Amino acid sequence: MNDIKTVEVWDLLVRIFHWTLVIAFIVAYLTAEEENMVHIYAGYTVLGLIVFRVIWGIVGSKYARFSDFVYSPSHVIQYLKDLKTGNVTHYLGHNPAGGWMIIALLLSLFVVTISGLQVYALEEGRGPFALIGENAVVVPNAQADEDEDSDDEDSDKGKEYEGEENEEHEAAEEFWEEIHEFSTNFTIFLILLHFAGVVVSSRLHGENLVRAMITGKKQHR
Repeated sequence: MNDIKTVEVWDLLVRIFHWTLVIAFIVAYLTAEEENMVHIYAGYTVLGLIVFRVIWGIVGSKYARFSDFVYSPSHVIQYLKDLKTGNVTHYLGHNPAGGWMIIALLLSLFVVTISGLQVYALEEGRGPFALIGENAVVVPNAQADEDEDSDDEDSDKGKEYEGEENEEHEAAEEFWEEIHEFSTNFTIFLILLHFAGVVVSSRLHGENLVRAMITGKKQHR
């Protein structure tokens, strides 16, 4: 007779991180077209959560650490092959495929937030990247101040330079907007895969992984 034990797998901080991230991403996605501060603060929240998860993945509880669920590529491939047959090993923490999905989601969300901050800086002139740009002051040539006869020539050159700078600014803005949109769509794709993996794993092992992420507990033989 096998005894079924209830084991606490996900600590409180992991659970708070998970559901706060879900809410923050949904809010950011739904407010993307409005370009208001709700979208910006939701993005900051996501970035802060990513930083926390990386730290907690190093110093956190047993099942929260990357060392517990980041497996080698060969291990992941073997797990996926076993998944087709339905004869897979049960992992108390994240399974090999789930572990890689966590890393992929963190990286994808990081690109989403960083590209979003770049767009915010270029469009609104605000945010951390805008502050960095303000500190990059170009020191003018002292000789230009001494030569008053070259004022007109300098003015023409200044206008030409300003035009080129505007073109570069618009190109950079378009580039980061495309990165932001692509990474957002890719993240949604990963979320759908993650959800499908949760459903499949729950059925194979006869457990409710969504409930486990709420209570923090799993049943283990």
